[in-house]
Amino acid sequence: MARYTTLRLGGPAGRLEIATDAIEIVRRVREAEARDEAVLLLAGGSNVVIGDQGFPGTVVLVRSRGFQVVATDADTVTVRVAAGEPWDDLVAATVERGWAGLECLSGIPGSAGATPIQNVGAYGQEVAETIVAVEAYDRTHREVVRLAAADCGFAYRGSVFKYSDRWVVLSVDFQLTRSPLSGPVRYAELARALGVEVGDRVPLADARATVRRLRAGKGMVLDPADPDTRSVGSFFTNPVLDREAYELLRERAVDVGEPPHWPGPGDVVKVSAAWLIDKAGFGKGYAGPEGVAISTKHTLALTNRSGAASTAALVALAREIRDGVHARFGVPLHPEPVLINCTI
Repeated sequence: MARYTTLRLGGPAGRLEIATDAIEIVRRVREAEARDEAVLLLAGGSNVVIGDQGFPGTVVLVRSRGFQVVATDADTVTVRVAAGEPWDDLVAATVERGWAGLECLSGIPGSAGATPIQNVGAYGQEVAETIVAVEAYDRTHREVVRLAAADCGFAYRGSVFKYSDRWVVLSVDFQLTRSPLSGPVRYAELARALGVEVGDRVPLADARATVRRLRAGKGMVLDPADPDTRSVGSFFTNPVLDREAYELLRERAVDVGEPPHWPGPGDVVKVSAAWLIDKAGFGKGYAGPEGVAISTKHTLALTNRSGAASTAALVALAREIRDGVHARFGVPLHPEPVLINCTI
């Protein structure tokens, strides 16, 4: 499976099939179920870590493409996007058409159908803000359903779809704003790069170009010539702590400074995982076995720099980092990608 993942890791599939539209996706899943085989849906392969033993069941490569406008009014347009549509191609198309809402999610690898699964977010935007419905095949009731956004259980890097075999995403409806300008810039780093204040709006094309430049500088835009992009992006989510846990962290971090943090609802605090990792002694370029390493550009990305490593080696590095951060700061780290036949 290594050739189908951005990490270039993973053992063989028991059976590999391609589905080019929603009808074929459902048919492939039902056929695998009739054979009593486990099913793995795989599109861009940018947020999955597959074990060295591979996947013994049926892997369905989702290759559906395209999008169509399904509703409009004076201020908004709703587009229905096939699950296999490459995400950055979609973002580029919406920016070109003057539809705002996805511009800060530029440069993210993977497919449109994967975005609701982990509520993809970056630079102050999350797809949950624009998703109005998700069409999915319900494997429990064996029917295609359309889930309203309120029924998707969106949370920080999560949803009802994540870690569940029940749902197969077929298409996603996004409601976007007709505007030549971005939404208010929320992320301080992006505002600085754009030369504006937080809360300002900028031309859509400027927002997209700047986000892509920032991501490329962190090795977060796929580039075959750059081994730092042989990753799943951020490997760990930013911890969300209650106030007591955050104060305990501050006490343990007194010698290295104030942890970067952001207030959340209900008196919780989100803390920078990258900062925790770095201050625990795992800096950029920190090497593990077999040529796996932390990216030289971004502390949150674990990379298969050699191109010849095993998943076991990557997992060993992830465990070392997780355990080191917990020992130093008492904060648990949780993996962001989906782990298939492997665990940390």
